[in-house]
Amino acid sequence: MPDELAFRDATAQAELVRRGEVSPLDLVDAAIARVEAVNPTVNAVIHPLFDKAREQARGALPDGPFRGVPILFKDLMCAVAGDPYHRGTNALKRAGFRAQHTDDLAVRYLEAGFVCIGRTNTPEFGLVPTTEPHAHGASRNPWDVDRTTGGSSGGSAAAVATGMVPVAHANDGGGSIRIPASCNGLVGLKPSRGRTSEGPNSGHLTSPLTVEGCVSRSVRDSAAVLDALARPFPGQPVIAPPPSRPFAAEVGADPGRLRIGVLTTNPLGTGEVDAECVAAVEDAIQLLESLGHVVEHEYPKAFEDPAVVAHFTALWDAGLADEITDVGRILGREITADDVEPLTWAMYEGGLGVTAQQLLDAVHALQRFGRDVSTWWEPLDGSVGFDLLLCPTLAEPPVPLGTFEHAEMPILGFVRAAQFAPFCAGFNLSGQPAISLPLYWTESGLPVGVHFAAAYGREDLLLRLASQLEQARPWSERTPPVRA
Repeated sequence: MPDELAFRDATAQAELVRRGEVSPLDLVDAAIARVEAVNPTVNAVIHPLFDKAREQARGALPDGPFRGVPILFKDLMCAVAGDPYHRGTNALKRAGFRAQHTDDLAVRYLEAGFVCIGRTNTPEFGLVPTTEPHAHGASRNPWDVDRTTGGSSGGSAAAVATGMVPVAHANDGGGSIRIPASCNGLVGLKPSRGRTSEGPNSGHLTSPLTVEGCVSRSVRDSAAVLDALARPFPGQPVIAPPPSRPFAAEVGADPGRLRIGVLTTNPLGTGEVDAECVAAVEDAIQLLESLGHVVEHEYPKAFEDPAVVAHFTALWDAGLADEITDVGRILGREITADDVEPLTWAMYEGGLGVTAQQLLDAVHALQRFGRDVSTWWEPLDGSVGFDLLLCPTLAEPPVPLGTFEHAEMPILGFVRAAQFAPFCAGFNLSGQPAISLPLYWTESGLPVGVHFAAAYGREDLLLRLASQLEQARPWSERTPPVRA
């Protein structure tokens, strides 16, 4: 049943297993056939794990909500002991490295009954908003194969968009769930800081920007996956406030009459916002108002603080220096410029130059920024704040492959990234949840995501509104030219 299953979401596929209409092996075999047919065109899956997946599907899978449903894990975090794990870098690829432990997040995915059939492509260490690593080659956008899938979860997004699997693991340190969701016409929910675990080797005390989640084709899948992932592990250093009920229960629930602010100008001042991206927001405003919501052109002014970029960069570069040091420990030798890409090396050198005081200044700034932004949602004077903020996910539709390559001055690739994705990273700094929804396509047929953010811990509100918008403007019938 490969063609019949290709664009059923994970919830629907799991229901087929529960009713006995298909077996887990049927789902896994069908997904493998789709990967083999489509992956040569888009290069989303870099580590096939087909034999292992078939063996697991034949065995006694956990009786979780997604029992037997095939999934792909991004090759950055969500490591599984014994499986290939390269983090997008030739340093680990050349060594044939395999993960030495299983990450907490992978444990939760597998407990839910998912069967991992492979790992997906990612830029080196997840640094840029495109998936074009030298180690594994570029992933290609199924809506236009000459354009980016976004990053850093671009391989996962291309796999879901083409129908290889209904849902795939993704993570987000500066937009890496929402950016590829926008580029591929998917749902991309970035959870609140501490909602999902980064353990056992990472955590929000040392990597406060990054959260774990998924890319999907339906709001109900994103909600149900979040329920499966959100149970904290002992010793988890940051834990988001528990929801009052399962996130899946928010799907179809009335969001009420919401007060929604709007931001359409580039808050970082790094460039103009493409007219198509502004049009996507304006179209969403009309839809929101037709549903009874109040939309005002107001937004948190803290996003325009010029110091935000410097503090984010300090945290980003210092984190990269730590990651490359970790790779050196794994390989038992010092990493050199020959081991990594030119942009990575330039940022690594910048990370080595971050002093302890600069790093702590950035952490303090992150805390202040989070408090300042939060007062827009919950004013300190007791007045009525906003429920959500609406903005474009990206400042441009999916850009051509090669846009972020600068041979003569590699660091310009990171500067270009700030032009492409100025709306996402602020919510990694503040820790708030945000979601990209596929509500708009350009005249040339490229998807453009629309971005909503809520107060810390309020994924419930995001999911209620997202579900309402999905019902009002369904996107499930939209599939790209390259598909299973």
